[in-house]
Amino acid sequence: MTRDGIGRRHALAGAAGLGLGLPVLAACGGDEAGSATDPAPTGGGGGTTIAATGDVPVGSGAVFADQKVVVVQQSEGDFKAFTAVCTHQGCLVGQVEGEEIQCPCHGSVFSIADGSVLDGPAPAPLEEVAISVEGDQIVLG
Repeated sequence: MTRDGIGRRHALAGAAGLGLGLPVLAACGGDEAGSATDPAPTGGGGGTTIAATGDVPVGSGAVFADQKVVVVQQSEGDFKAFTAVCTHQGCLVGQVEGEEIQCPCHGSVFSIADGSVLDGPAPAPLEEVAISVEGDQIVLG
């Protein structure tokens, strides 16, 4: 055993496990699109249905916390989605009030038009998330 109580066998087993785990972790991390914190479609075919079109008011939007997505409808039939994860410290945005996406943690405000920062401390806009409208359903992907 070593002085800190970890034997050579345990250290080697941990290193081997780390070597196997790093490629998996690399696939899940980072700030790029598709990282583990980004919303992603699940299930087969066209992705995950997150809402009915009627759930998203015209000139405003709705937050879908389970999917970490905020869907907006700036004008009739013009749907967009953004990540609901605030770029300041990773809190979920709390609500859409008119044309503003609001984060309750530190007061950041984003535009429903393009996810841009209207009021800080958020340093960057919300990233757009791919959605499609299939009939009266809004689908991720």
